[in-house]
Amino acid sequence: MSGAAPADLPGAWPVWVADPAWTTIDLLSDVHLHADMPRTFEAWRQHLLHTPAQAVLMLGDLFEVWVGDDARHTGFEAQCLEVLRQASCQRTLAFLPGNRDFLVGDVLLAEAGMQRLADPTVLQAWEQRWLLSHGDALCLDDAEYQRFRTLVRGDAWQAQFLAQPLVERQRQARAMRDASAARQAGQSPADWGEVDDAAAAQWLAAADAPALIHGHTHRPASHALPGGRVRHVLGDWDFDHGTTPRARILRLTRDGLQAIDLATP
Repeated sequence: MSGAAPADLPGAWPVWVADPAWTTIDLLSDVHLHADMPRTFEAWRQHLLHTPAQAVLMLGDLFEVWVGDDARHTGFEAQCLEVLRQASCQRTLAFLPGNRDFLVGDVLLAEAGMQRLADPTVLQAWEQRWLLSHGDALCLDDAEYQRFRTLVRGDAWQAQFLAQPLVERQRQARAMRDASAARQAGQSPADWGEVDDAAAAQWLAAADAPALIHGHTHRPASHALPGGRVRHVLGDWDFDHGTTPRARILRLTRDGLQAIDLATP
């Protein structure tokens, strides 16, 4: 489900209401689960099965790529589904699509026991109000990506892509992943797209929320916005590359928001 463009704000913001009996909600994004990253998968599995949170909200790019729900019972995808099934028996799971896994469908969500969140969604937790998004719809400076995003979120493109055999979709996904990795290798993190603060503030004003929580940019931080609002950025996960593992989540309680570094023992 695609996010609303800042110039075309939805008339009614979807609201996801937390159970008032809960004490803890975890928010994470950009885990980028992939068969080539077994340590990252294991860290995610351990957290999902053992977190003290009563709910875990996954705000996009849970998977490095998702080519259709018909892949859910084979190989690595089946392992991911089994973890989600186990975790959903213990706590509430919700999923908001990212730029890598926007093809996650209702069949996977039902089997995994996950609820779908629109992008954006207002989280109403206790007496607090937060706006949730993956964040890519707000990276307005990247005009080329926004055109691509509009194309692939359309029904026509998705129907045409999903009509292809699974092996062909997987082949195309590998090619796109390789191209993306090559492009990023030639850039510094400062060259990657960033969320437009004015647009984020516009979203928050329309949603009547003081704070935005999003992922996508892989730049965990908190940023002051116009109008006294703020946006909090989730971190990406990587336990398989380099010498310093990464896994940063945000934990919401009645006392507010806390950043948790899961990569620190």
